[in-house]
Amino acid sequence: MAWVADRRWGRQKGGSHPVAVGPVPCALNVPCIESLGPECGSPHDPAVSRELRETARLIAARVLLRREEAHAFTEDLLEADPGFRFLPDRDRRLAHELVLGVVRWQGTLDWLIQRRTSDRPQKRPVQVLLRLGLYQIFWLDRVPDHAAVNDTVDLAHPFRVEAQAGFMNGLLRGYCRERDAVQTELEQLRQADPALGWSHPGWLVARWMQRLGPEKTAALLAWNNAASANYARINLLRVRPTRLIERWREEGVEYDFGHWNWVPENLVFRLKVHPPLSRLRSFGEGWFYVQDPSTLLAVHLLDPRPEERMLDVCAAPGGKTTYAAQLMDDDGTILALDLDADRVRRLRENCVRLGLRSVVCGELPEDEPGAPAEGLFDRVLVDAPCSNTGVMRRRVDLRWRIQPDEIGRLAALQGDLLHRSSLAVKPGGVLVYSTCSLEPEENRGVVDAFLSEHPQFELQEDRELFPPESRSDGAYAAKLRRK
Repeated sequence: MAWVADRRWGRQKGGSHPVAVGPVPCALNVPCIESLGPECGSPHDPAVSRELRETARLIAARVLLRREEAHAFTEDLLEADPGFRFLPDRDRRLAHELVLGVVRWQGTLDWLIQRRTSDRPQKRPVQVLLRLGLYQIFWLDRVPDHAAVNDTVDLAHPFRVEAQAGFMNGLLRGYCRERDAVQTELEQLRQADPALGWSHPGWLVARWMQRLGPEKTAALLAWNNAASANYARINLLRVRPTRLIERWREEGVEYDFGHWNWVPENLVFRLKVHPPLSRLRSFGEGWFYVQDPSTLLAVHLLDPRPEERMLDVCAAPGGKTTYAAQLMDDDGTILALDLDADRVRRLRENCVRLGLRSVVCGELPEDEPGAPAEGLFDRVLVDAPCSNTGVMRRRVDLRWRIQPDEIGRLAALQGDLLHRSSLAVKPGGVLVYSTCSLEPEENRGVVDAFLSEHPQFELQEDRELFPPESRSDGAYAAKLRRK
């Protein structure tokens, strides 16, 4: 078995930025800028209308329809859309909210549609547009009903479903008239059928109910359906907090201070409103790294020191690796490995942007039989591929992709990975195992099984972050020491 053989979820550990997938070919019946003029993807081509350049709702509908037809991640499709990148910041935020909100609430939105259509299947563009309109009516208070209805129905023409425009208009207007009663029904649905009312897979909700109970499960479901925030960790190797805050004010970044008991004060900030981060000079100069505070827990337990040798087995895209280098004052050696060449490239780019010299990036061969250097490292971090059930708020597609058998399969992979990684720990060294899963089979279950077969290790500390309580993504980390 390979060191890191699971690419199924396209995992992006420790960050909130999606990886662009590049231009996506136009799907059938999806109007797009590329198809309107010879300058493929150019918003300045005269054949591209003002409406197509500037309508957040059209772009949202186009991305949502492409999602139905392509096995790709929603945020990747949005970032790759040729019109999205040219929207003004306010419209970009609206398109982002519409796309991610519809995906999160897809199960409940489809229930609303089915109630008024006698479960008759709709054409794909019609289903997408109805989801988009209903999401605005029931989940976006700041959007007036007339805008939600009219702007949705207007999209029937570019999506070539004009014949259904009257039907869509009637369904949406009917729901507007009955808004208060339907809101009450939705609240009752969340109580009677939490999976449907909170738009989650039934098997997963049943699993959480059995382990967490109804109150904690409801809190987790509500958390998952709220919009995720971006967080920035300051790169103290390059800038002090006061200087970065001054720069953010110049760049139009609004922020909040955050407090978590595993994170030093004034290290991680919540970004409230900001231009695209990649355009910020402070980002380009490596003054901060975008990562959720939960991702710092494993490095906090690892506690790397200057002049030590550290191994990060599943390192890309680099949030934990680069924070470890920061704690080491960039003095020592970190061997940061990952299986996929593209992920290693991204890891290396992040290290270069942050100005790190202690990190050596490399690709781990799939057929590697053991540790890269047995007994050589003071500290080893295994941030294992997992089901990601602790980050469903951030990864909106996950709930519709994950299957019940994945948890057991991943636990076996994680156990094998932990065993192989443990060979690299020298006597007296530290091994930290972490996931962003909430499932005990992937967390303490893997650790207990490992300890039963490796008596030379002892568990010193472990901790799970439960999102509604930690106010962060979910995570698990265990600190083991070799005797």
